[in-house]
Amino acid sequence: MHSRRPADRARTRRAASRILLALAAMAALVSVDLPDAAAVPPLGVTVEAGSDAAANRVGALFADGLDGGHFCTAAVVHSDDRDVIATAAHCLDNPDTTVFAPGYRDGKAPYGTWKLTGTYIAPSWTDGRDPDQDIAFATVVPADGGARRIEDAVGGFPVATEQPDEVTVTVLGYPSSDEAPLRCANATSLFSQTQRRIDCPDLSGGTSGSPWLADGALAGVLGGYEAGGAVPEVSYSAVMGDQALELYREAAVSAG
Repeated sequence: MHSRRPADRARTRRAASRILLALAAMAALVSVDLPDAAAVPPLGVTVEAGSDAAANRVGALFADGLDGGHFCTAAVVHSDDRDVIATAAHCLDNPDTTVFAPGYRDGKAPYGTWKLTGTYIAPSWTDGRDPDQDIAFATVVPADGGARRIEDAVGGFPVATEQPDEVTVTVLGYPSSDEAPLRCANATSLFSQTQRRIDCPDLSGGTSGSPWLADGALAGVLGGYEAGGAVPEVSYSAVMGDQALELYREAAVSAG
């Protein structure tokens, strides 16, 4: 076997160095693309929601306009005319002066503001404020008079009923004191046959109407028992039953 000359050894070392540098660069790129497991909070922990596709479909409800203060939360759901939002029925006491700002954050409404053109509320809520019917839907149009459709701007969540008793959901909502949405995921439990419960901290006033998302589909909204809960750590949603499904169909199915 022949010994390598010094020049050969130098070329070999330079080639090896280039390979190592290339491998290091590839590892750095891969590490950027891989999700950080630590970035996903554990179940039952509330954090500020990132600005992603799901969060952009959720927005704050304001009185009169962005200067009026936000008091509830709503979310865009899929519909034939691409113009329907879901929220708690108790958030729609004044529909004529309520506006919706999807993706609202830090005083800005990146997808504009939308006024309500129609509401779909159960008669038992209207007549007696039945907490088991504290789910409602509304149609919206641009507040500036444009012809855009809200679902074209941000997309819409499908609606899913008949969930398991202990389904895990993600709640996205706006406390009145915050200028960005909060996010919390946890397993739910049945508080009663008509009310579902979740343990998530910091879901205070303003989060009423927040969507409860099961595998990306609307499975409820924060509301119902005690208007959604008397303490920020425990929240409720009326079970999405036949009445809520009928309201959704009335709002979502185009008459034309």
